[in-house]
Amino acid sequence: MQWQDEIKAAQSRIAGHVVETPILRSNAFGRDITLKLEQMQHTGSFKTRGAVNTLLASDVPEAGVVAASGGNHGAAVAYAARQLGHRARIFVPEMAGPAKIGLIKRTGADLTVVPGEYANALELAQREAEESGAMQIHAYDAPLTVAGQGTVMLEWEEQGLDADTVLIAVGGGGLIGGALAWLAGRRKVVAVEPMTSCALHEALTAGTAVDVPVSGIAANALGARRIGEICFDLASVNGVDSVLVSDSAIIDAQQALWQAHRQLVEPAGATALAALMSGAYTPAKGERVAVLVCGGNIAPEPVIALR
Repeated sequence: MQWQDEIKAAQSRIAGHVVETPILRSNAFGRDITLKLEQMQHTGSFKTRGAVNTLLASDVPEAGVVAASGGNHGAAVAYAARQLGHRARIFVPEMAGPAKIGLIKRTGADLTVVPGEYANALELAQREAEESGAMQIHAYDAPLTVAGQGTVMLEWEEQGLDADTVLIAVGGGGLIGGALAWLAGRRKVVAVEPMTSCALHEALTAGTAVDVPVSGIAANALGARRIGEICFDLASVNGVDSVLVSDSAIIDAQQALWQAHRQLVEPAGATALAALMSGAYTPAKGERVAVLVCGGNIAPEPVIALR
C-alpha cells in the first residue's frame, strides 16, 4: 500500500470535519520539547480523524455503522455518524468509565455497555454487524482508520515539527501505525505503553502479535488485548523503540500537564510524556524530542471534578 498517498487523500477528505490541533513548545518537563495537543480534537481524541475518513471513503449501508471501543473510538464514530447523517450503534466495556460513556450518549448513538473489556465489546459488535448489515468500523486495525490517524503526523510536519524523535502512546496501534506509515523511517518513533497493557511491546518481543492481559489506569484507552496487524507490520518494517511506564508515572505526567500548562488529559493522553519524565526514555544529548498528547476524556469530567 502507498501509505503516504492514502494519508494525503485522508487529509483532503476530512478537511473541514476535524480540528487542526495546536502545538505547544515547553521547557516545563526537564528539557525543551514540543507537544501536539490532539486531546483538543472533536470528542477529545485523535480518533475522530480515522472515523470521519472511514465514513467519507465508504458506501455506508442504510443500517448504518457499528463500532466496539474502549470509549474514545466509540465517541468518534458516534460523532462522525451524527455529523454525516448515519445511524450508529456503539459497544463499550464497563471500564470505559462515566466520562466516555456520557460523551457517547450525548451524540445520540445507540449505546450498549458490556461487562468485561474491549475484546468483549468487539465480539458483540461483530455479531451485531453480521446480523444487521451495518458496517463495522474497527478501532485501529483497518487501512482507512490508520490513514486517518496518520494525518496527525502529516499535519504536525506541516506545522513545522523539528524533532528528531516522537513519543507516542500505544493501545491497539492505529495512531502509531499512522505515524509510522507517514514518516516511513524519517524520524525516530518511540512507542510508549503501560506496563500492564503492552500489546506492541510483547509482540515485538515475541516476533508476532500475541494476546496480553490488560489492566491499569489507562486500560480504557490503551487496553488492546492484541496489537493490530497493520501496526505490527509497520513497526517491524520501520522500527520503533518500545518502552513501558508505570501507572504512577502516568499520573505524575497527568498532574504535570495540568500544573504546567493547565492541560486536562486522561491517563492515555499523558502516557507518552510519562516516558520522558520517568526516565523510561532518555534522549541523547542534543536530541530534539516531541510528545503526542492523544486524549482528554478524563474521569470524572472537569465539570464534576471542579465542583
